[in-house]
Amino acid sequence: MCQPAPMERTAVVTGASSGIGAATARHLAREGYRVFCAARRKDRVEELAAEIGGTPVVCDVTSEDSVAELAALVGGRLDVLVNNAGGAFDAAPVAEADADDWRRTYEVNVIGLLLVTKALLPALVASGAGTIVNMGSTAGRIAYEGGAAYTAAKHGTQVVTETLRLELWDQPVRVMEVAPGMVKTDEFAVKRFGGDRAKAEAVYAGVAEPLTADDIADAVTWMVTRPAHVNIDEIVLRPRAQASQFKVHRV
Repeated sequence: MCQPAPMERTAVVTGASSGIGAATARHLAREGYRVFCAARRKDRVEELAAEIGGTPVVCDVTSEDSVAELAALVGGRLDVLVNNAGGAFDAAPVAEADADDWRRTYEVNVIGLLLVTKALLPALVASGAGTIVNMGSTAGRIAYEGGAAYTAAKHGTQVVTETLRLELWDQPVRVMEVAPGMVKTDEFAVKRFGGDRAKAEAVYAGVAEPLTADDIADAVTWMVTRPAHVNIDEIVLRPRAQASQFKVHRV
């Protein structure tokens, strides 16, 4: 008797145009997932999707219409959602903060996570063993000067994750969070400092081995490939040189 072909496993990775998102898409593709590579930059996601045999999706996670188009493309079944889209856009103290920078930070890190999760949750439930991984940060655990917009947003990411886990307790969906510390990518710090590469490089000055995007992607892949009854609530990972937000070994 012929056995039915195994169903293709699928994953959505938001913010897939660079850094942790692109690395995660590559790692999941190597594990056999067909990855929907979602981000705003069309050329980047098309190049990545061609490289890994995935599906490019131009998507702004802060737009309900754009997210609805993503959900329609994914269809009625989804195995993994990695809510990676996010970012920091300022390093100003509260007394000098630009409210528009705060709104932008909250929109992409929290509202975007909400919109994408809400839109894709039915497909995750339909899979019978869905997994949500939210990209948090150690900034979601501790405050630091000049980081209020980002730390407030990433505390929001953490709380949304915890709330989802409570609300989905009787559904076949796992809810997880990855909270990286110091990760050196091509764009994160540059965006935070408005394109000032000197300031961005100063963040990592003297740190011999900050985490890389591949380190985080490796953790995400390990989490989602555990048996379906195993929920990895959260992983906090830092480079060995970073004992805390305030204690970093520099040479």
